[in-house]
Amino acid sequence: MTADFTNLNLDAKLLQTIAEQGYTQPTEIQVRVIPLMISGRDVVAQSQTGSGKTAAFALPILQELNKNPEHSGIRALVLAPTRELAIQVADAIGQYGRGIRASVLPVYGGQHYKTSKRRIKQGVDVIVGTPGRLQDLMRQNIIDLGSVRTVVLDEADEMLSMGFIEDIENILGQTPSERQTTLFSATLPQAIRKLAGRYLNAPETIMVERKQMTVETIDQRFYLVNENDKLAALTRLLESEEAGATLVFTRTRAGSGRLANELVQRGFPSEAINGDLEQHARIRVLDRFRTGQIQILAATDVAARGLDIDDISHVFNYDLPTDPEAYVHRIGRTARAGKAGTAISLVTPSEKRRLKKIESYIKQQIPLMPLPTDEAIRENRETKFISKMMVWLERDRSKSELKMVEGLVAEGHDPLRVAAAALKMARSEETQRPLESISEVRAKPVGGNGSNGNKSRRKGSGKKHSKSYAPRGKGSRRSSHEQGMVRLSLARGRTQGIRPAEVVGEIARQAEIPGSAIGKILIQDQHTLVDVPEEFVSRVLGKTGSYGFRGQKCVTIERA
Repeated sequence: MTADFTNLNLDAKLLQTIAEQGYTQPTEIQVRVIPLMISGRDVVAQSQTGSGKTAAFALPILQELNKNPEHSGIRALVLAPTRELAIQVADAIGQYGRGIRASVLPVYGGQHYKTSKRRIKQGVDVIVGTPGRLQDLMRQNIIDLGSVRTVVLDEADEMLSMGFIEDIENILGQTPSERQTTLFSATLPQAIRKLAGRYLNAPETIMVERKQMTVETIDQRFYLVNENDKLAALTRLLESEEAGATLVFTRTRAGSGRLANELVQRGFPSEAINGDLEQHARIRVLDRFRTGQIQILAATDVAARGLDIDDISHVFNYDLPTDPEAYVHRIGRTARAGKAGTAISLVTPSEKRRLKKIESYIKQQIPLMPLPTDEAIRENRETKFISKMMVWLERDRSKSELKMVEGLVAEGHDPLRVAAAALKMARSEETQRPLESISEVRAKPVGGNGSNGNKSRRKGSGKKHSKSYAPRGKGSRRSSHEQGMVRLSLARGRTQGIRPAEVVGEIARQAEIPGSAIGKILIQDQHTLVDVPEEFVSRVLGKTGSYGFRGQKCVTIERA
């Protein structure tokens, strides 16, 4: 493998940015793809998620932008299967392109059209988007792909499984025929090969074998929680764990800032580190973290690159990463220099499929554990408090306080009541840490995980085994039976011949959500009730009028 990035014919500005972000050695996919893309070749790259492919296509795109700054319009287009990946990729390209001031815009379902329209009008170099939203923008003449020089299809097999192949072909048809096209896919099924044969020009095929991950030295576990209960779960775990310096990873820069503020309000010394920080501010925050002035650092993946601290006891995945390699990098920041370390992930029901991908990548199962109960937290608080009291009693450095107690006793106060009142005052800080309730997660954990040993009943990729369907007249019409789910009404039913698999496939494709996240489906005569996780409701409702069933277009979905 090439020793470093300087051998890949990259511009000096890009090399400087790479170095500033803490990268030293390129991965195999980067070594093999970057020179090909810089030379203008089309590429088909088969590599697992987490192989470093984002930088493999981002750096050549940015090099082309820097080489021809006079060209206007959208110069590069990256297609991604999900909103989360589009945001992640756009953020990464933006970070790599800071030195050349590249303008990058993610577009995805649920985003305000006015935001996209305003940004595109101002001028955007790179668009990273999901196929459904890109087609919407094209239909409204908000986006013009006539100036695109490079197209990247990221996680092509995922887009295929979500039913985006037709959308991809429509989008590619609106780009110049002389463009450069690169396709990344973990697998290369016949449909992907056929797509490459139609739209790529004599591509070079690159295959990178997955290497075994070695993370056995870290105590890994996960907790299944509803999205709205993550903060409550995190604070419980922070209280019950013997945690020292702690890293908590969030998906976004805004999320890291919000989380740090929430933790401070609850009595946990915390600060955020993200791409919004200037270098000098970043250095000051890290110094406070190293010296123990703050216990918790809320960070994004990009901001944590190059972080070299050996005494991190715990790493929390507040938001589970979409990239399995990012998971490995995150948890690898604990258990250094021969020390023990703990990696804890908070996983929502809709993220179980993502967790399975991580387990497959690291080749080990991550056990599911129950959250600490209210009683356990209270007992832990009392134990810690009494331990502190014992230290002060042994030190015998409370002479002035002893005089105060003697004075109160002389006035006729009961010594035990004086001690109880003093303890009550000393424990007043605990009011900053309320025991927030946590709602029950009714969805079963992924098969093979956790202490209960339950196995998934799903076979293969068929979704019909993962849903619950009720006949006419059964179940509640207005609310879901499952915690964290919202019941929606689809304006088509049994009379129109609607089938459960169609409902799952169309909603997953148009709203760009995992089909496995969709809950119960109740098909009535003239409408269908569908349970959707609360976190995805705005995305599903935002596409109402875009759904099509059995030749009928513009089908609406609304709250039941």
